[in-house]
Amino acid sequence: MVTIKDIARESGYSVSTVSRVLNNRNDVSPDARKKIEEVVAKFNFVPNNNAKHLKQNNSKAIGVLVKGISNMLFASVVEEIQRMIEKTEYTLVVSYLDEDADEVEQAILLCRERKPLGLLFLGGNPEYFHREFSGVDVPCVLVTNRANEMHFENLSSVATDDIAAARCAVDQLFVAGHRRIGILGGDFDKSYTSHQRFLGCEQSFSEHGAVLDVEHCYEKARFSFGSACRAMKRLIGKFPDVTAVFAMSDVMAIGAIRALRDLGYRVPEDVSVMGFDDILFSQAWRPSITTMAVSKAKLATIKQQHQTLANRSIEILFGQIELKKEPIHEIVPFEFVNGESIRVIDER
Repeated sequence: MVTIKDIARESGYSVSTVSRVLNNRNDVSPDARKKIEEVVAKFNFVPNNNAKHLKQNNSKAIGVLVKGISNMLFASVVEEIQRMIEKTEYTLVVSYLDEDADEVEQAILLCRERKPLGLLFLGGNPEYFHREFSGVDVPCVLVTNRANEMHFENLSSVATDDIAAARCAVDQLFVAGHRRIGILGGDFDKSYTSHQRFLGCEQSFSEHGAVLDVEHCYEKARFSFGSACRAMKRLIGKFPDVTAVFAMSDVMAIGAIRALRDLGYRVPEDVSVMGFDDILFSQAWRPSITTMAVSKAKLATIKQQHQTLANRSIEILFGQIELKKEPIHEIVPFEFVNGESIRVIDER
């Protein structure tokens, strides 16, 4: 069956542009409209308006697009959102995407197929929003990333200040006496979150009179246990005398600890580890390669307020849907949580 993505591919235009043509929007150039209509006719494409979807149109659905199937913070946020939605007359439609996926393109498809009254984006790439978001015409909230500079009338945001939070995390390592600090993070050329947290790392290094040498002390990884484990081993290969590591998520931090143990390093005796998120299973980790029983030691991390992120995003979305409120952009406070994964040293 031909889909809107097939029409976009054949016509050479984006899914959002095709969507605007199919919905008879005026903000499309004559040339684009002509080409897309020709392709629609060629494939005899008919938008899906069968009885099933008409029924869905009349439902009070809220769509949630979760970017990153290994993101445990998002899992906590979704759980909280589900708990809140159960108390209302709305229903929830959750779509899980790869962390490199185009979430706005998927949102356009979701709107066409399920007709939600509003959308929540858990994670997002500003490039996709700038390029395609005009094809989304329902109220939306971007969660964990800021959208105040995008200036879309139907897009709010509830986020943590990633720059300040990452700076705080690395500051704690410097305060503990570390100077040989490595970083595990995403591809900051592609990941907005990684880019923001990298900027925070740069600021901390600069404030402490150090230079962040990306080639030497930064290793890219996906936000998953396995990828971080492999990245930590690569980092040790080029930076064997590292004394502390900041991982841009707790899942990454746990992967780093596993890699260090595999290589014979002790945490925190040989290498200290700092996480980010304060997810539940970061509260129990095995700190020493020689320890057989799982310790109740706590991973040092940056705590994101997942309940507040979820609650405010739902409240703002309902306000936009039901009361037609203007977009709201909020920053949720973060907190440094100390733990046994950091050792104080003297490198003077």
